[in-house]
Amino acid sequence: MAKDTKQKKADKKARVAQKQQKKATQKDKKQSKKPKDDDSDVEDADLDAILAAYQKQQEQFLKVTEEVSEPPSPPSPSNNSELFLFGGEYYNGALATFFNDLYVYKINSDHWRKVTSPNTPLPRSGHAMCQGGNAGGIYMFGGEFSSPKQGTFYHYNDLWRLEPSTREWTKLEGKGGPPARSGHRMTYFKNYIVLFGGFQDTSQQTKYLQDVWLYDTQRFNWHSPAFPPASQRPDARSSFSLLPHDSGAVIYGGYSRVKASTAISKSSKGGRQGSRVTMKPVVHQDTWFLRIIPPASDSAVNTPPTVRWERRKKPVNTPNPPRAGATHAHHKGRGISFGGVHDVEESDEGIDSEFFNQLYAYNIDRNRFFQLSLRRPRTSAKKAGAAAERGRRGRGKANEEELLRNLAMIENKGSLDDGSDDTTLPEAAEDRDETEIEEKIEKPVMWEMPHPRFNAQLTVQDDILYIFGGTFEKGDQEFTFDEMWSIDLGKLDGVKEVFKRDLEDWQGSEDEESDPDEEDDEGSDEDEDEGEGTEPSTPATSVAPDELSAEIASSEAETEEAEGPRVEDKLPHPRPFEALREFFARTSNDWQDVVLEAMKYDRNAASRSVKDIRKKAFEHAEGKWWDCREEVQALEDEQEAADISEVVSLDQRGGEGATGGARRR
Repeated sequence: MAKDTKQKKADKKARVAQKQQKKATQKDKKQSKKPKDDDSDVEDADLDAILAAYQKQQEQFLKVTEEVSEPPSPPSPSNNSELFLFGGEYYNGALATFFNDLYVYKINSDHWRKVTSPNTPLPRSGHAMCQGGNAGGIYMFGGEFSSPKQGTFYHYNDLWRLEPSTREWTKLEGKGGPPARSGHRMTYFKNYIVLFGGFQDTSQQTKYLQDVWLYDTQRFNWHSPAFPPASQRPDARSSFSLLPHDSGAVIYGGYSRVKASTAISKSSKGGRQGSRVTMKPVVHQDTWFLRIIPPASDSAVNTPPTVRWERRKKPVNTPNPPRAGATHAHHKGRGISFGGVHDVEESDEGIDSEFFNQLYAYNIDRNRFFQLSLRRPRTSAKKAGAAAERGRRGRGKANEEELLRNLAMIENKGSLDDGSDDTTLPEAAEDRDETEIEEKIEKPVMWEMPHPRFNAQLTVQDDILYIFGGTFEKGDQEFTFDEMWSIDLGKLDGVKEVFKRDLEDWQGSEDEESDPDEEDDEGSDEDEDEGEGTEPSTPATSVAPDELSAEIASSEAETEEAEGPRVEDKLPHPRPFEALREFFARTSNDWQDVVLEAMKYDRNAASRSVKDIRKKAFEHAEGKWWDCREEVQALEDEQEAADISEVVSLDQRGGEGATGGARRR
């Protein structure tokens, strides 16, 4: 009996120990998922020591190296067939990670390359980069770095120049210059870099800035223009759009937090009402033009340019509702914007936000927004027959060229197999290899815009828009997209996937997790009920083709108010379904007349060749083609709805004086 009692006590002790061990394991597992306490070693990290360690690690690289790489996980301007991405930040709900990697995306070969060098800038996010204008290169200023738990912040005030051809960074030292900041924007004007706005975060408060700085890339010094005290100028802000212009720069939108008094009632007898000061978020919708007048040629050295602010009228057809984080990229006199976020309600539980994935084009000179929608390619039996005919002609022409080349080799007493023509054949083979590489790049295409997001990185190269990264929030969770997409702005024929990787696990709140891509799947299931062959659903702000004329007619007064009185345009206008090359071939003489007329007032006109005149004429034609692109696309949509696939003028059929009989032939 005593033996049984002893055995029971031992079993009970074993069960208790096992239960305690299980509880300890669950506690450790739960603790590992949660952020550490505020007094942890992570939060007490010394930022200066961390940055010094980064600097020491960077100095170990003896030269600039470039190696094949996977697409980058963090997020600027482009150089010919290359895109450059530097730095960025990733937050997983517990800790923030900053990067100082430089990645180069080679568009033609669809390859990523990671660049390391001994003088790479320190890790950062919220910095600004832009092309160097007349000076070339890529310029970068400022940004921020924080402790892993974002308890303390460090803002940079350093200026760097990246040479795209050699991948080398150069730190530009100089007296004065803008104070440290992040969230600012930069653009170029002639030989100047223009910088405006941003914010400084001290963990206690956030200060938004409204100062303007110009950096002279020829004399390597900063200018801070002084404005009259009574003159109008934009409010302090960050996350706005700053677009280049022939006469300066244009600012639109932005975000800031301003002090506001909120009434509160006291519960005491004879209750008086008091007030408390809170920081209210503001999404700016105003537009400003920064006019810059360079100093005269006979001015003294270091004479700063003349700068003044001019407030513009509210743009026509602005995105509704107003949104923050809708980044812009400059393209042919337009600003291309994507995404954004609108805070629709603020309560004790937090802010309820609405995210967007709409694509807009902002015409800078006309001060008007146009929404861009994807357009499925037109297919018809007539086009298919024409394509087949072109294919047969192309094969016939290739056979003819090969025959002539062989005859020429025989006349030169060369054999077809001896490879004597070594000056052209290797080059042709090289071109063929490049063509084969481009033909192998087949990217998935989808007929809906990428998932809604804000603060995506945008750039345009060869009329192709590239969308990288961005952020989406759901509840307390924050998703950083690890993907890049491309859209042809001329054709708008779908969205191509450059690369896409799954989102990493969220380490923050233990609320029910959800993948933003699942929302797209649910939406697509609902769309399937609409039937096959239907166009992708359009947002509520879009306009159907049959309502477009009424929409334009009703907004003429608003357009005239924003754009000013219209001046009769006697320049050639693109036709529906007319490509840029076709437009220039038809109107080349008209544009050359425009150039020749302008040359009457140009002192250096005598030195211009016929080739220069034709090149300038093409630039004028290209600007006009893109300036009218959205309106022409609207006409094309109307005509496609009416089953009109092509518009041909009478002179193309039988000449200007052709009779009915000639047209019938």
